[in-house]
Amino acid sequence: MSNPSPQTYPSTIEITADDLPLHCPNPLMDPASWHPRVFLSIEASGEAMCPYCGTRYILKGGPIAGHH
Repeated sequence: MSNPSPQTYPSTIEITADDLPLHCPNPLMDPASWHPRVFLSIEASGEAMCPYCGTRYILKGGPIAGHH
């Protein structure tokens, strides 16, 4: 019997403002390997990294004006 390969998360995911509020794991990830859901603040900097799996999120178009 062979062992299944471990689930790997993508290193970088680009999102749009339509994807906000941002949380990880995201719906495209395999539910069998999900970690606890964490909401990530990305509006002010345009980037966020998940503290659980290390997935890096980049906001397409950069930071949203008016957020701090």
